[in-house]
Amino acid sequence: MSEKTTTGREIDGALQKPQRQLAMVFDLNKCLGCHTCSISCKRQWTRDEGMDNQWWAVVNTMPGKGTPKNWEGMGGGWDEKGNPRPSKIPTRDEFGDAWKFNKEEVFYGGKGKTTYLKPVNAKGEDPEWGPNWDEDEGGGEYPNSHFFYLPRICNHCTHPACLEACPRGAIYKRDEDGVVLINDKQCKGFRFCMEACPYKRIYYNHVRDVGQKCIFCFPRVEKGVAPACARQCPGRLRFVGYLDDENGPIHKLVHKFKVALPLHQEYGTQPNVYYVPPLSPPAVDMNGKVDTSKPRIPTEYLEGLFGPRVKEVLAVLEVEKEKKAKGLPSELMDTLIVYKWPEDIFPDFVQDPANL
Repeated sequence: MSEKTTTGREIDGALQKPQRQLAMVFDLNKCLGCHTCSISCKRQWTRDEGMDNQWWAVVNTMPGKGTPKNWEGMGGGWDEKGNPRPSKIPTRDEFGDAWKFNKEEVFYGGKGKTTYLKPVNAKGEDPEWGPNWDEDEGGGEYPNSHFFYLPRICNHCTHPACLEACPRGAIYKRDEDGVVLINDKQCKGFRFCMEACPYKRIYYNHVRDVGQKCIFCFPRVEKGVAPACARQCPGRLRFVGYLDDENGPIHKLVHKFKVALPLHQEYGTQPNVYYVPPLSPPAVDMNGKVDTSKPRIPTEYLEGLFGPRVKEVLAVLEVEKEKKAKGLPSELMDTLIVYKWPEDIFPDFVQDPANL
């Protein structure tokens, strides 16, 4: 009889759940699209050689093609019977390469009056795609154009397809908090993980020949400090905590109030990043007349992202918002508003890194 490991790998043929599971909830009604999360993560973790094009925390405009381009149609994860879904490895061009700019030509080459500052890709060509290439474009037609922002990181799934796809056993799930990590000393860059992940949140380092991804800032978490993307977020939309902590905001939003939903639950990996879906202004006609029976962001589109409970969740949010507006108590609204920072948004990780 084999013993339980500390890596969350298979025991007697079955993948064991960790003792506890760290999770995040993103309130999409508060996301500003400012990319502070992306920059804080970039400055903290992806500044080494071969990581120029890596954005472990991205914020995509939806509706949109996302990062990598058209990732939602690439496959991966598990089907309803638990079998791997056919997939592909996203290319470097689909992720969008790191750009350089013709600064020498414009500022020092004497062409400042005849040319302009523009990006060039790693091949020295005009880029045709990049992260957030379609930012703020959205969908719909005038006067009902619409968009919202969708922050994304690795989902640190309960049933991670990347882990089971790795022939090297380089990917493991920590038993103490459920964080999914890649051992880059064991990884050989085969990229089966990139193919298997349905969310396409794993990057390939072409210099070091290894896969790399979000690590849930585990060195910070171990010292009681919130992940960089969450702590730096000016919108206070990134809740962090353990799913089993009944007094914490994660458990309340996911299990008590049930307003936080997983992204593409049908992928079968049981993601541990959840989303409070965005409320929408009402639709209007060409004369500006408001139609309160129709939301500007189609409910069907949101259901395609977050599942069939979207309409129910939006109705709960509207009711609780109205209660709060009338001065009536609402624990749900109090939780989402975050009156006290940081204790109301990541109560287990309030340590200030400046004091360490």
